[in-house]
Amino acid sequence: MMNDPALYPCFLGPYAENDDLLESLVVGFLRDHVYWRRNLHPEDTPVIPTGANRRPDYIAFESRLRRELHQLSASLKRSVPFHSPRYIGHMVSDLLIPGLAAQILALPYNPNNVSADAAPVTIDLELKVGLQLAAMVGFPADPGRDDCAFGHLTSGGTLANLQGLRLALALKCFPVALREAGAPVDGLPEDDWAAFNLAQTEAIALLERWHSFLKMLPAPERSRWRERVECQRIESLGMHAFFERHRALAPPLVFAPSTAHYSWSKGMKMLGLGRDQLRLIPGRAMRLDTYTLAEALDDCLRRRQPVLMTVGVLGSTEFGTIDPLDALADLREGMQAKGLGFALHADAAWGGYLCTLFRDEEGRLREADAVGREFAQFPTAAVHAAIGALGRMDSVTIDPHKLGYLPYGSGAFVCRDQRAIGLLSESADYVFSERDEGDFFARHRQLGRYIPEGSKPGANAAAVYVVHRTLPLDHKHFGRLQAQSIRSTEAFLAEAHAFVDRSAGRVRALVPFDPDSNLVCLAINPRGNDDPRVMNRFMRRLHKRLSADAEKPLQLGEYFGSITTLKPDSLGPEETRRILDALGFAADALIEGEEDADRIVVLRHTLMHPFLLDQGHGSSYLAGYFEFLERQIDRLMAMDNGAAHA
Repeated sequence: MMNDPALYPCFLGPYAENDDLLESLVVGFLRDHVYWRRNLHPEDTPVIPTGANRRPDYIAFESRLRRELHQLSASLKRSVPFHSPRYIGHMVSDLLIPGLAAQILALPYNPNNVSADAAPVTIDLELKVGLQLAAMVGFPADPGRDDCAFGHLTSGGTLANLQGLRLALALKCFPVALREAGAPVDGLPEDDWAAFNLAQTEAIALLERWHSFLKMLPAPERSRWRERVECQRIESLGMHAFFERHRALAPPLVFAPSTAHYSWSKGMKMLGLGRDQLRLIPGRAMRLDTYTLAEALDDCLRRRQPVLMTVGVLGSTEFGTIDPLDALADLREGMQAKGLGFALHADAAWGGYLCTLFRDEEGRLREADAVGREFAQFPTAAVHAAIGALGRMDSVTIDPHKLGYLPYGSGAFVCRDQRAIGLLSESADYVFSERDEGDFFARHRQLGRYIPEGSKPGANAAAVYVVHRTLPLDHKHFGRLQAQSIRSTEAFLAEAHAFVDRSAGRVRALVPFDPDSNLVCLAINPRGNDDPRVMNRFMRRLHKRLSADAEKPLQLGEYFGSITTLKPDSLGPEETRRILDALGFAADALIEGEEDADRIVVLRHTLMHPFLLDQGHGSSYLAGYFEFLERQIDRLMAMDNGAAHA
């Protein structure tokens, strides 16, 4: 397998091979920005005089500036070398030139995507990005449709997940508020339990009937009814007062898999629901166990315990595994029929852009066989089914700054139906106007009223938009980058299995579970060891040799990786026993609650760099990595043997 030549112009490159391209783009558009400033009102007299750069204070300022920038540049040379194919650690790689250039181009204009007044150009780009991502995951993306999806950028997946919780809570509680206010709207449920448990589509339909009712009223009466309902909403009363007023309802639970990102715990705390309301469902082979979830939901129905949301993960942060979103959507339909309604959210922060492999140029879902022709094993039937079920979610988190290869600070939230987002609206007369009617873009240009942030950089939106336009989100364009990542993963797996066989006399090693995407874990236990704590210490020492040390020259590091841990609650009992046996441990070797003895430390590899497959010296970077790994293992074991005989 070789690198894809179509990707050669897309990145600056490990050796900055495309420096001329990036430099010409940046310099050219900087000059263009300069001309824009000069030609805005050329009749104005320049404020900074021509000879200012010869003043002593100017020269002193320039000297200080250059000194600080040189020091910053020198310090940044100790950064982790994400650009290098020798870096296969966390979820980050080289940056796409289109995004990098677009962000640099937009920065001097400094648009603030809080409202159209502060960002008349880039706010529309952000709304278009939301539609692009919606189409990628299978949501309605025609802005002419009433039920068109809506999306916006965030600082990252954490805030996007929080936005999912906010929207779900607002939509679940709104029918309850309508009942309490006595709103004369058709179809109001008979009690608070039924109101809270409306299906998402039914709650949105009720919201639409409420808007229609208001439009028929004279302005003074409309204002009175709005105020009457607003006073009953959870956003006005707060969590405690709302549930005190509606004692038939307990504060709702949120269910997520045990592999879920820690941002879900953060979000529960930030929203005021509390960490205790988050229930992590034990996994089965690092994926959501829908059978256990079904039992928990049945128990909630039996106890009349409200549920706000269930979360499925499309590419867990630590393992890249993909939950059975199709089974999750089926489960929601079944529970809804029984009277327990809840929102569905897919945390696709990592795996969202993998969808480009599954979309043709018309946006249709490709068959699994068509996708798999390029690969040895990818995708499994379960992965294809999960991708196909994304359109059945109510909201999705995606991180362009992960598999979108864009600069940090670019997460995204997308909801399936734009009509719900108005429930999050805030008013600030100095920022927002009341222009909330009209077409899709006119309704949503005052973006700051819906999102958790206030000010937010329009340059990020420009970067994502230009990338999506340069590399459309289908298998023939952006999908080529994802395909290269999957090919690298399959090549890594082949090298890993060869390493396991070669090293059998010294260590017990294995890939503990097959990857769903482009993250691969590797467990290594020295031969003869039967104590997980000893293995974990060995793995941490090995990882130290794969880490960038800010106190040492970066060139001393040959390869760079990361670690994570396998825990029984994510693996499930069968997989836990299988892995412990393969590593030479007894079935009861892990001790719950005892530090570093209740888990297995493993190396974690992210195979997203676009140029991993050929090094140009007779072997790939991946083969070189395993040769390096063997040398480090031999050295560590020699040190241990030497210490034992001392």
